[in-house]
Amino acid sequence: MKSWIAAAVLTLSAGMAAAQTTPVGLWKTIDDDGKTEKSLVRISENAGVLSGTIEKVFDPSKQDAKCDKCSDERKDKLVVGMNIIRNIKQDADDKGLWAGGEILDPNTGKIYKARLKPVDGGKKMEMRGYIGMPMLGRTQTWIRVE
Repeated sequence: MKSWIAAAVLTLSAGMAAAQTTPVGLWKTIDDDGKTEKSLVRISENAGVLSGTIEKVFDPSKQDAKCDKCSDERKDKLVVGMNIIRNIKQDADDKGLWAGGEILDPNTGKIYKARLKPVDGGKKMEMRGYIGMPMLGRTQTWIRVE
């Protein structure tokens, strides 16, 4: 009986740890300087596909900012509430990596390919935006809020 309870506890613990190593959740985005908090992005999953929406912008002067440089249907839409991450899926070969989709930089209107990789037990995430190949891009470290 004791071994059955121990096995159940370990299984539950492993499941909780695995849930935190996905990109799903609320993330604080940090600017390239590694210090400046920019926004809160909620990443959600629907049928194995991730998307991310800006829930809050920290800069008070940008609360009502619109994506005037966007060239798609997001043009002139409010940045808060905007879907900036689209079509990200878990990598078939590397289960710790999500890729294949895109991320929008609402400040420039540019769209980049994106890779998401939870690190530090899911407490942080490396978000890499790139053009062409992943080595032609930049990585930001986002912090899990919930």
